[in-house]
Amino acid sequence: MGNADNYGYPSMMNNNNGENTGIHRVETPPPQPFFKSLKNTVKETLFPDDPLKQFKNQKPLRKFILGVQYFFPIFEWGSRYNFGFFKADLIAGITIASLAIPQGISYAKLANLPPILGLYSSFIPPLVYALMGSSRDLAVGTVAVGSLLMASMLGAEVNPAENPTLYLHLAFTATFFTGLFEVALGFFRLGFIVDFLSHATIVGFMGGAATVVILQQLKGILGLEHFTHATDVVSVLRSVFAQTHAWRWESAVLGFCFLFYLMLAKFLSQKRPKLFWVSAMAPLTSVILGTILVYITHAEKHGVAVIGELKKGINPPSIMDLSFGSKYMTTAIKTGIVTGVIALAEGIAVGRSFAMFKNYHIDGNKEMIAFGMMNIVGSCTSCYLTTGPFSRSAVNFNAGCKTAVSNIVMALAVMVTLLLLTPLFHFTPLVVLSSIIIAAMLGLIDYNAAIHLWHVDKFDFLVCMSAYIGVVFGNIEIGLVMAVGLSLLRVLLSVARPRTLVLGNIPNSMIYRNVEQYPNTNNVPGVLILDIGAPIFFTNSSYLRERISRWIDDEEDKLKSSGETTLQYVILDMGAVGNIDTSGISMFEEVKKNLDRRDLKLVLANPGAEVMKKLNKSKFIETLGQEWMFLTVGEAVEACNYMLHSCKPISSEDGSQKWSNNV
Repeated sequence: MGNADNYGYPSMMNNNNGENTGIHRVETPPPQPFFKSLKNTVKETLFPDDPLKQFKNQKPLRKFILGVQYFFPIFEWGSRYNFGFFKADLIAGITIASLAIPQGISYAKLANLPPILGLYSSFIPPLVYALMGSSRDLAVGTVAVGSLLMASMLGAEVNPAENPTLYLHLAFTATFFTGLFEVALGFFRLGFIVDFLSHATIVGFMGGAATVVILQQLKGILGLEHFTHATDVVSVLRSVFAQTHAWRWESAVLGFCFLFYLMLAKFLSQKRPKLFWVSAMAPLTSVILGTILVYITHAEKHGVAVIGELKKGINPPSIMDLSFGSKYMTTAIKTGIVTGVIALAEGIAVGRSFAMFKNYHIDGNKEMIAFGMMNIVGSCTSCYLTTGPFSRSAVNFNAGCKTAVSNIVMALAVMVTLLLLTPLFHFTPLVVLSSIIIAAMLGLIDYNAAIHLWHVDKFDFLVCMSAYIGVVFGNIEIGLVMAVGLSLLRVLLSVARPRTLVLGNIPNSMIYRNVEQYPNTNNVPGVLILDIGAPIFFTNSSYLRERISRWIDDEEDKLKSSGETTLQYVILDMGAVGNIDTSGISMFEEVKKNLDRRDLKLVLANPGAEVMKKLNKSKFIETLGQEWMFLTVGEAVEACNYMLHSCKPISSEDGSQKWSNNV
């Protein structure tokens, strides 16, 4: 560029008439003490919602009251509770209890646990959540996916049929660690970890788990006594068709009849939302009708398996059953963490969805603490994994609940069942429970969401299908690892391979945009404008160096073939570069040296405060020159154009053109 380096910033501030061109200096932010900067970073990472703001400038007593209300929201909204709310919550609570009772028994069987545990888990945990939860619509209880996951992970180590006591104790221990993990995430404000389960991952994982659960229910539908403990589709179908001689037609007919009734009730409720109670009452109605039918016909003597005796009474303590010294401790911890992540992902997603409908906010970290406490308390009171299932919460929402009191009503209804009604379930056929599970699981296979992912984002569709295929043809852990692995790979690729785009000028404006998105943009003669679309770290600095060099080579080749003005300036738009590390700064130094050797000038536009701070500390601004940094791409182009029109080309000995002062 000849004498370009000799032009100071002031010479670009004025045109030939001495008028100010409107170009402004890029400022370096004032230095901050290290600990203040660290404090701000931690605050933005862990406390983006500033939960302590409400405690500022408050008296000690008021701070104590606010603290109690923060951890126990019932004391905050309880003062505004009225009889109108109670009537709505009473109806909603009784409605979800009618769903919770048969689902609880069904899902406990799915987890290879005693059926009574499903009722226990619908009594204590909802009471804890009503005290600590911030969602008005979430209905707490056991879930099919969590039950299957627990059965799969614990069953791989301990056979529930051969050693039921040890298996039961491990289930309580895993539930305890689920709660401990959830409380830790909420207390230390680490809820963002759950965000690594993307929407595509959850869609595929839930769909795969639902498919596996449905296939597992063929044991109950066909009345089989012996069945595989594996969860993959191949093992399940092999087990089914290897026992065709053991199929019970009585059980199959009964199962498909009740399944048809359940699906018909669900279809009717979807077509007419006001009839939501038809679908909500269908599971309990099925249990009652199935029990009466078996009792009258003595079908249990003809191949129709029944639940048998259920122990009367409320939850016995199980704190002494927690197996902290067991050799299976590692399995319990791993099961607790994995099921905890899945339970949090489902519960928080469901809670936020219904909060959006009613236009209120729930705190994800507070929800984690509430989920964790109800699982810790539950593990000590003969309960296993609980969260906020979608089906039960949807019924609660549609029933018109106003507050978490609906959970209290549900818990009291379950308590009455435990104290008085459990003997009535003796003749309840297992095939009805299988039908209830299948009907609930069909709603989790969201093929419309998968089709939407295909149309919008092919990579998300790949993540979704990898989760589904991994769960269905491998096991739940494999599917989860595959989906999360692909999601993290996408994040890493976006960081390691950020987009770099060529910008052009939109006609009759000072706006510069991607030339591929806006084909009518004009190139600026002698100037290459590149947009860097991500922070610059050690993961992508080498790639960006090579990519910038390739853009320059391509631009010079294009200009050479067209005979246009040779390339003189390379402008880097730094608007999307939120941060930079030392590797990124070294990359800029190498790029500048490379451009200097090629007689090109590096120009930076719109660098942020954090970037300017580090460029200043590293002395790169002195190396580049403050005059080559601009607030906007428009100002940078204006300055470069001024330089180009203030110089004239001189042919060198090798035939190339250089520039000298023409002013």
